[in-house]
Amino acid sequence: MRLNDLGIVRTDIARPDPAAVAAVSAFGVATIHEAMGRVGLLRPYIRPAYPGAKLCGPAVTVLLQPGDNWMLHVAAEQVQPGDVLIAGCTTESEDGFFGELLATSLRSRGCAGLVIDGGVRDVADLQEMDFPVFSRAINAKGTVKATLGSVNIPVVVANALVNPGDVVVADVDGVVVVPRDLVGAVAEAAQKREDNEESKRQRFRDGVLGLDLYGMREPLAAAGLEYIDQNDGED
Repeated sequence: MRLNDLGIVRTDIARPDPAAVAAVSAFGVATIHEAMGRVGLLRPYIRPAYPGAKLCGPAVTVLLQPGDNWMLHVAAEQVQPGDVLIAGCTTESEDGFFGELLATSLRSRGCAGLVIDGGVRDVADLQEMDFPVFSRAINAKGTVKATLGSVNIPVVVANALVNPGDVVVADVDGVVVVPRDLVGAVAEAAQKREDNEESKRQRFRDGVLGLDLYGMREPLAAAGLEYIDQNDGED
């Protein structure tokens, strides 16, 4: 981040084809991550604020200052139906940036949820609202509104670069970011992976071992794996 990145709100960001977003929303985070070549994951400390939370949608990005949620209120104006708010911070902060009141505001805009590298609170209310939130921490400590950040600039959230309009997918397995221009291709790759896994799933049900399904025996032997019969040498 540079100093001239602060105090900026970019409006009318480009978003991917809604049909492509709907297609990728059918898949879990692990499948999407694998389909993209094992890239795009946020650090695993970002967790759902309550069980069952999941989300998918184009990113409205937010850069926050530590202990200051001013820019979340600014970002709410930029949210369109189906968008996901995703927020990073200029330095580590676990304060409770977000709670039920902001969720109510975002819900009125059609927001699909929040991912934040910071703390949230009012978790019982968020669960009752079924407003999906993924966060670094749950923390009752409140924040101030005093220092500018930015909205809809590239941000780093939990070690992942997120550009406005990228698609954010989150579930119990984690959070993954799909670049805006790759959403359709990733959905197709994820479907192929799912089809392939279903074939393997059926073979596993039939009792086939992974050792044979994946052709592991020969390379294991070449690597020096030995099987020893415990009965060898006994009378």
